[in-house]
Amino acid sequence: MRVLVLGGGVIGVSSAWYLAQAGHEVVVVDRQPEVSRETSYANAGQVSPGYASPWAAPKVPLKAVKWLLSRHAPLAIKLTTDPRQYLWMARMLRNCTSDRYAVNKARMVRLAEYSRDCMVELRAATGIAYEERMLGTLQLFRTRAQLEDAAKDIEVLREYGVPYELLDRAGVIAAEPGLAHAKAPIAGGLRLPHDETGDCEIFTRKLAALAKQAGVEFRMCNRVEHIEHDGGRVTGVRIDGKVETADRYVVALGSYSAPMVRPLGLDLPVYPLKGYSLTLPIVDAARAPVSTVLDETYKIAVTRFEDRIRMGGMAEVSGFDLSLSPRRRATLEKVINDLYPGAGDVPGAELWTGLRPATPDGTPVVGATRYPNLYLNTGHGTLGWTMAAGSGRYLADLMSSRQPQISTEGLDISRYGAGNRARTTQELEPCAPPAR
Repeated sequence: MRVLVLGGGVIGVSSAWYLAQAGHEVVVVDRQPEVSRETSYANAGQVSPGYASPWAAPKVPLKAVKWLLSRHAPLAIKLTTDPRQYLWMARMLRNCTSDRYAVNKARMVRLAEYSRDCMVELRAATGIAYEERMLGTLQLFRTRAQLEDAAKDIEVLREYGVPYELLDRAGVIAAEPGLAHAKAPIAGGLRLPHDETGDCEIFTRKLAALAKQAGVEFRMCNRVEHIEHDGGRVTGVRIDGKVETADRYVVALGSYSAPMVRPLGLDLPVYPLKGYSLTLPIVDAARAPVSTVLDETYKIAVTRFEDRIRMGGMAEVSGFDLSLSPRRRATLEKVINDLYPGAGDVPGAELWTGLRPATPDGTPVVGATRYPNLYLNTGHGTLGWTMAAGSGRYLADLMSSRQPQISTEGLDISRYGAGNRARTTQELEPCAPPAR
């Protein structure tokens, strides 16, 4: 079976890898000269299944009002003339209930935990290296209220058997000695010892190289214009003025997935959440983080690479704007100076921004559509790398008519209404035998 994968970020490359491992002929198309040049380029560096949580949470509406008045708010809203922005925010607000939060978080943790298992297997099978560290991650609470609010998340961790450690201030500093120099108050922390860190861009490039060796074709600097269909199935994709055909098609275009499938009548509520990162050289390793520390107050992750520190976080609901904001840099600098003063070369740091493809309920959209030869793998928000391997393998199993290793409940586009009803396994077109 020939599969055309649209998108060369970590989700598209992971999809291509697992499809190739399943024996299919795979072509990846992307507009950039190399893979991982957009949202996957400089993310926060976490593979953190335990922190898989939707932005849509019960206290977020009240917090959002307060954040609008804060200079260093983790969430900002810049209104546009696009009605889809308002629709997406309304849908997100509808998910800000305790019941919806529990359902959405459980779905996210299910996929994220599976993805971690896939990453372990992938490393063992390929020896892929990407400045990885298997030292756990730490959610840092500056206030007692934040520590108490972690109780609901801990319930979900227990339900799914995710190991965790609830730490007081002394325990936090024992896990991250550099925090002994912190200027910020430390009330405690939630440590997930099985979470990992690394450089997503390096991972994606190396996985793409392995995929090439496995026979995957990468067509870079190719612009995907639109998807053609006859009303019942996809008939091809117009790429740089030429229609390319395949047996199956995968849309993994991140925030650009929604406008790509909209002409097909698919209501895919994926909207860009603009995030920022700051990467700075380490100047004092003793003051630097050991792994990843997630500052719960500012929703910013501080991650240790070999000779660099990467800080990533915040979210702007502002459309497809990719301009760099000095105000966001100031927030990132504030956090590094609060937590790890003197650890890195702040003036020499590189500021970057990317568009995270977010759904209003937090769960990505992975699976079939009402078009029997069209599949989606998008909407992972801030957890693209965390869920990439699991999403890719899960999708490859679906497309190869194999039973996925996790439940399919709530993962495909059909959860957004009857008009998006995905085909069941029985309704899908028969899968051609994998090439041998």
